[in-house]
Amino acid sequence: MASENNEPRSEEMQRKIALVTGITGQDGSYLTEFLLEKGYEVHGLIRRSSNFNTQRINHIYIDPHNADKALMKLHYADLSDASSLRRWIDVIKPDEVYNLAAQSHVAVSFEIPDYTADVVATGALRLLEAVRSHTVDSGRTVKYYQAGSSEMFGATPPPQSETTPFHPRSPYAASKVAAHWYTVNYREAYGLFACNGILFNHESPRRGENFVTRKITRALGRIKVGLQRKLFLGNLQASRDWGFAGDYVEAMWMMLQQEKADDYVVATEESHTVEEFLEVSFGYLGLNWKDHVEIDKRYFRPSEVDNLKGDARKAKEVLGWKPKVGFEKLVKMMVDEDLALAKREKVLVDAGYMDAQQQP
Repeated sequence: MASENNEPRSEEMQRKIALVTGITGQDGSYLTEFLLEKGYEVHGLIRRSSNFNTQRINHIYIDPHNADKALMKLHYADLSDASSLRRWIDVIKPDEVYNLAAQSHVAVSFEIPDYTADVVATGALRLLEAVRSHTVDSGRTVKYYQAGSSEMFGATPPPQSETTPFHPRSPYAASKVAAHWYTVNYREAYGLFACNGILFNHESPRRGENFVTRKITRALGRIKVGLQRKLFLGNLQASRDWGFAGDYVEAMWMMLQQEKADDYVVATEESHTVEEFLEVSFGYLGLNWKDHVEIDKRYFRPSEVDNLKGDARKAKEVLGWKPKVGFEKLVKMMVDEDLALAKREKVLVDAGYMDAQQQP
């Protein structure tokens, strides 16, 4: 799907152009949909892989040979490869750059800390430098968005706002803190229009299946149709401020439409435990989570983050942003999608095309 087209930008083209790293992820897919609806031309950077990982954006992909309709274009690059970042910025000439790419799984960051730091922290620095050098050489203004994380607050007690001290508790969180301060530094040192969005947990039916919310709803759907009996989880008392990813990408865009670059917390300002998520999700399908959930210590982190709850007053007052989807609506949205997925899966199992015994 990646395009090697490096034709210069047409002078007749009036559309804004956005460059999105992490376009194949949950946030990247929702942001791309949002920007296309706003009339943007969207370019996404994707890593080369033996397996296609574009499932979240397949529904909006149009073959680039349909030049008048293909407003989303994909290019091979990597945050670990500075030359590819600079090349595509020079070729694409974006008006806005959204850095959403990351090794974004907290628990996995303890297993691959070097890679996490290289992509999440130094990768952001490479992209910032590519944007800065492009603006110097071209004289153009490029606005930059850096995806921060509530995990940066870590052990700091809630509520957490833009002025709350960071106390990261994982290699992922520490890397995000570095990326945050790189962004602030490039804004202050070079006058780059660079914003940090400190987004608290945001979920959706497109969430990766190894994140706890999606792990729960995915297993719940399979339990409901008889394909699975048990769900193994870690700390059920961890409390998070969970919102809908589709709401949060609008806040990203809003930050880059302001006259002045700044940093913003984006959150629902409500906190719920994993146990509460279980109660709402299983209860929605008439099941008792205690009959199916078992605790497995392998899912406990070496250093836990107990409670994250955002203070998003600044985003509300300055950006005019507020979440549209509440906690229970979000949970039910995810359960509905994963129940439908489990029913389709059961058809394949019953027909002998899949082995249901792979799950406990």
